[in-house]
Amino acid sequence: MLSESLRREIGQHFVVGFHGQEVNDDIRRLIQTYFVGSVILMKRNVKDVGQVRRIVSELQMIAKEAGHERALLIGTDQENGMVSAMSSSTAATQFPGAMALAASGSKEMARDVYAASGKELRLLGVNWAYSPVADVNSDMKNPVIGVRSFGDDAEEVAKYVVAAAQGLTSANIAPAAKHFPGHGDTHVDSHLALPRISKSREDMELTELIPFRRVIEEKCATIMTGHMALPLVTGGDIPCSLSRQITTGWLRGDLGFEGVVVTDCLEMDAIAELSQGGCGIEEGAVRALEAGADIAMICHTMARQVGAIERVYDAVQAGRISANDLKDSGDRVKALKDWFADWSLPADDWNTVKAASKRLSEEAYQKTITILQNGTWLKATDTVVCYTPRPESLNKAIDDADGVLRDGAGKIRNTAGPSFAALAESISKRTKCVHVVYPSDEQVDWNGVSGIVFVLRNADRSPWQLEWMKKAAGRKTNMVLVSCCTPYDLNRVSVEHACLATFEFTAPAFEAAVGVIFGEAVAEGYCPVIT
Repeated sequence: MLSESLRREIGQHFVVGFHGQEVNDDIRRLIQTYFVGSVILMKRNVKDVGQVRRIVSELQMIAKEAGHERALLIGTDQENGMVSAMSSSTAATQFPGAMALAASGSKEMARDVYAASGKELRLLGVNWAYSPVADVNSDMKNPVIGVRSFGDDAEEVAKYVVAAAQGLTSANIAPAAKHFPGHGDTHVDSHLALPRISKSREDMELTELIPFRRVIEEKCATIMTGHMALPLVTGGDIPCSLSRQITTGWLRGDLGFEGVVVTDCLEMDAIAELSQGGCGIEEGAVRALEAGADIAMICHTMARQVGAIERVYDAVQAGRISANDLKDSGDRVKALKDWFADWSLPADDWNTVKAASKRLSEEAYQKTITILQNGTWLKATDTVVCYTPRPESLNKAIDDADGVLRDGAGKIRNTAGPSFAALAESISKRTKCVHVVYPSDEQVDWNGVSGIVFVLRNADRSPWQLEWMKKAAGRKTNMVLVSCCTPYDLNRVSVEHACLATFEFTAPAFEAAVGVIFGEAVAEGYCPVIT
């Protein structure tokens, strides 16, 4: 039986999630009995500002009463854009994501946005953002990174990653540059299987490692390791997050990183599922800490969280994880907490902060809209048919923060629906608008229709969208195309219509786009990737 002091130490090396919008018995037990030192809040945990502040205060109180020496690290996936766990009309502000910000061409704007986002997180009680994404989106078929990346040019990506990390740090939020050593050059999603990147160390140095080197030089507080294999480097299919050669050799030894290393969630199939080459969550936690990670992340399942912690107990007793390594790692976690964690929440006025954020968000979104192809725009006198694509899963990171993409009946959740409805509403404020979710049998009365807004979402991977676009074009009505995610939609087709990119399907991005479509504003952005 391990001593309580050692069990307390081991608990500090885990970050766990829980379900619901109130503190439940599971998370209470994990903090009180297993001494877990970090908690991740996900979209499923967020209702409004007061509720988030209340549960964070309660979590901190539970930890304090359980004898934790330092406050909990409270983390969240707030990349902004498509991955914004805290953003809603009743919680944090929706800001542009990485590729949209890169389209603005302004590193200063990126820094300001991340600082403002960080200030809101701090008021909510969050002290750790799993952001920015430092991956270079080299593969246009990448199903999990895409617009979460700042682009496909490593040097440009590095500049934005540094700006983002600086912005968060200035707001007293620990940034976590991810997904080391780079998840951009693959078309496999690690939520579903183990990506294998056939690159040598020399190849990685030329692209993937550049943003990480830069942000490490700027003393980024934490780095998140990813679940991808580099067989030409490691000689096999070991995930980088579980590789001592990668975590301790590359990240700490060669790149000189001295901060905290946290893994991506170990419940992803690349680790969890044996059929996908994984070793299982419990064994994955042991291997991650053996590899040199300081904190293992397990977001969803109480039984797996407890099983992993207890498996680490066994590994420490068996000598697989050395006491010296555990102490060194624990010292890094303590230093991170001393820097960012606090038992109490700031008392700044939320409404004042939120108002400033709203102004900055609107300014930022206006600078992100990018014309991919010029053409004839619409007029406020036009009657418009707005076509938006049916719900279709992108990936677990973007479409659902709960780890569940489908409901009990197997139907894909319509996570994009509200944003598309907001687009149609924005058009309706200017002129008459008929909203059609395609493919559809809905009969449209085309009498008097003089404009079409046709939305594409990753149409290069969904040919049915392009077929419907051609049908709409057959109406011989002025049409404007909106690329609302990765801007590769038209890379295999030739069109004559005006086309603009928003780089995300969020309501404020669509509002800015509609202003451009109707000539109220000028598109200022440029495309950060080669299409």
